[in-house]
Amino acid sequence: MRLVRLVLAVLVGAIFVYAGVLKVCDPMRFASDISNYALIPWSLGVRVAFYLPWLELIVGLALIFQRFFAGALLLTTASVAVFIGATIWARAHGIDVACGCFGSASSNLTLTWHLVLNGCILAALIVLWWIRNEMGRTSQTST
Repeated sequence: MRLVRLVLAVLVGAIFVYAGVLKVCDPMRFASDISNYALIPWSLGVRVAFYLPWLELIVGLALIFQRFFAGALLLTTASVAVFIGATIWARAHGIDVACGCFGSASSNLTLTWHLVLNGCILAALIVLWWIRNEMGRTSQTST
């Protein structure tokens, strides 16, 4: 179970680090991608575009190095849930935009593919939560 936890944590962490690095390199493009969803005002979108990539980097590294794991897992799960919600909202309103998840690297992917990718990440996070709970339960019963 520890190996599965490590593999999933490194995989999800690496995805978040990769996404964060791409957005840090071009925050104005990410601000534009956020703006295309028409969910929040431009001024707030710019702030999100400057701070969210750093959060993605930090939680990604925390997952990879197994530090502050519960907090990183919580923030990562919340982020993915928001990403999925925004993607569904855009699709429901007929907005066909690049999600901006991976900067320019994701500009050719459809919203459906972004939903599939985020769904897979969410599934991995659910497994990580389950493993965390099982490992906690096991350590409590063995002491």
